[in-house]
Parts: sequence; structure tokens; C-alpha cells
Amino acid sequence: MDDSARARFRSGLRAGVPFAIAGGVLSMSFGVLATAVGMSDIAAVVMSMIVFAGSAQFAAISIVASGGSLGAAVAAAAMVNSRFLPMGVALAPWLPGRAMFRAVQGQAVVDASWAMALREDGSFDRFFLFGATAIQYVTWSVGTALGVLGGGLLGNTYELGLDAIFPAFFLALLIAEAQSRRARGVAALGAAIAVVLVPFAPVGVPVLVASVAAFAGLCRRKTVAR
Repeated sequence: MDDSARARFRSGLRAGVPFAIAGGVLSMSFGVLATAVGMSDIAAVVMSMIVFAGSAQFAAISIVASGGSLGAAVAAAAMVNSRFLPMGVALAPWLPGRAMFRAVQGQAVVDASWAMALREDGSFDRFFLFGATAIQYVTWSVGTALGVLGGGLLGNTYELGLDAIFPAFFLALLIAEAQSRRARGVAALGAAIAVVLVPFAPVGVPVLVASVAAFAGLCRRKTVAR
């Protein structure tokens, strides 16, 4: 790595600090809640280290906490993370090397880092991206471990109101993303489907079907726009 690349990496580290702090706090909540729903300490930490995606992880354990199957939890998490596919496509031209090496570099894509690494001309600063993500990865993994260790000291997490983190987290995501009429319409469609299915569908299925419908709705609108 040359001096320019190091400087850009360090710039990314500095820019990622606020997001790393927020992510660390959120991951502590994930660690507490994951163990509260029966996930082992090691599994919770390993999940954060491998998945490294708050929305997907919270979606998965919320389904497990409600009695849903592992398959439904994995499928819902995959749908939540489907937004990384177009983000990766946009980044791909600025990642050097063969397919496998580019795929490895693409693992650094997280929402905040991707947005900050985007230049005005539409190109991406990959070293800035790596730096911004690196510090967030550290605090997310460490935060989960701290949450796991501290969860046993907190007792019943539901008595403390920590179960409210699930809806609050996703509501915050929705507010941040639903800035356009299209996004609000798709969100409303997904919510309506979930409400209809909840009374009689198995646990986890309403979330999965709503996610698929929302994803299809967004894709269809993009196709029509072209």
C-alpha cells in the first residue's frame, strides 16, 4: 500500500468513527438479545463477525425469538441484505484484480462506508471504504462480545424493555430509507402483507413474504422507469 492509499485508508478510519460508536452500542444490544432468545455466546459473536449486518441479524433473531424456523430466519435476513447486491455492482468497476479478490474486497461494503466512499463523479475510493468499514467491524464485533458478557448480569431483558429494540431499530431504518414516494409505497405494501398474514401464517413467514413483495415492487418500478 503506497502513501496515498494509506492516507485515504486513515481518512476512512476517521470518517467511520461516529458510525463505529453507534454500531458498537447497537451490537451490544444484539449480544444481549441474541443470548436472551437462546443463542449461545459463541454463536452470537461469530454471527456478528461473519454476517456483520445489523438489520439482517436483528431480523433473524426476531424471528427465532417468536418461535420461527431457522430457515425462515435465514431467508428473511438474506432478503434484508439484498440491497448490497446493487451496491456491489456499482462498486465493482473500481475494485482491481480477479473475481475472487474483488469479491473479498466487496465484503467491505456497508451502508455508511459505501455512501462516504462515493465520489462526486460516481467513482469510489476503495481505500477510504476499507478504512471506514474496518473500524466499524471492530466495534461491531467487540460490542457483541460485551453484550453477550453483560447479558447475564442484566437478568430478564424483557423486563428491562430491551425487546423494544427490535421495532425501534427497524422503524429507524424505515424512516431513513423511505424518503421517496416509491419507497413509502413499497413499505406500505410490505406492512399490509405482513398484517394480513400474521393471524394465520407460521412465525417468520409474514416477514419473509413481505420482504419478497417489497423487493419485487422496487425492482419492478426500476424496470418501468428505464
